[in-house]
Amino acid sequence: MAKMTKQEILLADREFLFPALFHYFREPLVVTRAKDQWVWDADGNQYLDFFGGILTVSVGHCNEFVNKRVHAQLDTLQHVSTVYVTEPAVALAKRIASITPGGGALSQSMFTNSGTEANETAIMAARCYTGSSDIIALRHSYHGRSNLAAGLTGNHTWRTSGGPQPGVVFAHNAYCYRCPFGLTYPSCDVRCAQDVKELIQTTTPGRVAGFIGEPIQGVGGFITPPKEYFGIVAAIVREHGGVIISDEVQTAWGRTGGGKWFGIEQYGVVPDIMTSAKGLANGSPIGLTVAKPEVAAKFPTPTISTFGGNPVTSTAALAVLNFIEENKLRENTDAMGKHLRAGLEALAEKHPLIGEVRGMGLMQALELVRDRRTKEPAPRECAAVLEATRAQRILVGKGGLYGNTLRITPPLNIEKPDVDEFLARLDRAFVAVPLD
Repeated sequence: MAKMTKQEILLADREFLFPALFHYFREPLVVTRAKDQWVWDADGNQYLDFFGGILTVSVGHCNEFVNKRVHAQLDTLQHVSTVYVTEPAVALAKRIASITPGGGALSQSMFTNSGTEANETAIMAARCYTGSSDIIALRHSYHGRSNLAAGLTGNHTWRTSGGPQPGVVFAHNAYCYRCPFGLTYPSCDVRCAQDVKELIQTTTPGRVAGFIGEPIQGVGGFITPPKEYFGIVAAIVREHGGVIISDEVQTAWGRTGGGKWFGIEQYGVVPDIMTSAKGLANGSPIGLTVAKPEVAAKFPTPTISTFGGNPVTSTAALAVLNFIEENKLRENTDAMGKHLRAGLEALAEKHPLIGEVRGMGLMQALELVRDRRTKEPAPRECAAVLEATRAQRILVGKGGLYGNTLRITPPLNIEKPDVDEFLARLDRAFVAVPLD
């Protein structure tokens, strides 16, 4: 079969794929190859990738350490499904159990195919374990695109695939930049977290199955709660019979810095269930639900997953964890995250369009506003900056309820020269889009 031209690819995209699949740019970017921190398009342009396929390429594109092991596994055993036991799946589960919060308190895993499926599994586990059905989710959240996962999502843009779900209520998130109570941290006493108690008392039977939250809200625009938030919420939820589910689809595997494997560890909380996906396998499809043994024991039996724990994907995931550990990437994330944050804060001093810099580690965001005093969101300008980043040959993401936040997530093995080059190019992108 002859190789397709760029125009043939774009025409086929419009004709043969669901039109619901959106693209960031006015003219879709056709990507043809990638290596480490670099991506090339169909015209041969080279981009510095600081988004990683939505926080998925955690250790660089086509990582040789990971791919060498994947290739060997492909030639050995590619697929059997969960009705048989394989070494790659159990080896990965054992490794994950050794690094979960609370000294391995969460020790039993269910592997699936995506973050959406992982969250579906977690909700089922919470309901089976507690005997309750009500789930507390957060406003501005994103938990996937299935009917249930969209129903857990607190952002209207991403709820189109799922209407309201029975038994799901939404708490205020810790959006300090736009506090829903009009207060200021820390004098607020973290009112948003304290409000969860009244939410339970007024919108549920008084007992709940659990709470699901992202340690840093990804699609929400990297909204980063204050350090007390999850501890307060966890105490309230457990008082009312529920479990804590930490959605680590975007925040796990050292992404948030501080030497931590998981985002929830930044808040000193040990959850009952965690979910993850994305960066765990560096681009291979994977979903993870890991739970405390007593929670896992209540999951209904029998169950199977045709592709969950696939030998090839499990091999890729274990290689990613080993690569992070052997190359001290959690430490690198801490150092490069601080360097990146300092550079972004310097850009905020220069460009009035930047209202807030937030995030942790190598998970940083810029919220763009038309007026820093009123904090009026700047979605049109954000779209213009995104186009300008393409012209500067850098890739970043976009998010936020108002579509006004840039998301910046380079691979965990990024180095200082690339961070400096990225900051210089991002600066030029902002210069190209002056605030009216």
